[in-house]
Formats: sequence, C-alpha cells, structure tokens
Amino acid sequence: MSARRAPSGLGKAGRALWRDLQGEFGFAAHELAILTQVCRIVDRLDQIEAELAGATLTVAGSTGQPRAHPLLAEWRAQARVLESLSRALSIPLPSEEIGRRRSPSAREAALQRWSHGGVA
Repeated sequence: MSARRAPSGLGKAGRALWRDLQGEFGFAAHELAILTQVCRIVDRLDQIEAELAGATLTVAGSTGQPRAHPLLAEWRAQARVLESLSRALSIPLPSEEIGRRRSPSAREAALQRWSHGGVA
C-alpha cells in the first residue's frame, strides 16, 4: 500500500479524507491499514445516507407493524466502528501539538481538571 496514493476502490469522500490526512500526517504501515478502513467506512456511511435520503425512516415489520429502517441500525454500527478506528489513529486535535497526541476523552478530562483556576 503506497503512503501517497489512496487505495483503489475508495469513493469520493474516502479519497478526500485520505488526501487530507496523508498531506498532514506521516503514518506508519499499521496506521495506513487503519486509515484505509476509516476511509472505506466514511464511503459506506455516505452510501447509507444516500439510500436513506430517498426512503422513509420506518418500514413494515413481519406482522405489518412499523419499525425502524434497518439501515439506521447499520449506520449506527458503522459510526461506532469509525469512532473506534479514528481513536486508534490518535490524530491530534486542532489545538494540540503534533507529536503530543491525546484522545478526545483524555483532553476533555484534562480541561475539566484544570478549568477551575488550576485546582484539580
């Protein structure tokens, strides 16, 4: 897998994300594998959203009862995987220095600790 070229099969959103992140960060081989999956999930979420845009959010169940469209659950599942893989990449937040990576939850905890006049 080349560090500069996006993997084949990525859609528009996935390729754009690949270019943006590759242009800003240097990734190790194992991180490129994670980034590839992140880009594929971004494309998958776009496809699900496009499908849902033209559909109702409820469908008829086995006995005719209204139930949530199955793609809503799949969207949620894909979004969770995207969040997990994104955390695994440990990309620094916009206010952080490159090289000092902190997860969003750790950053929030630190901000909470020190937001009361420096008193923990």
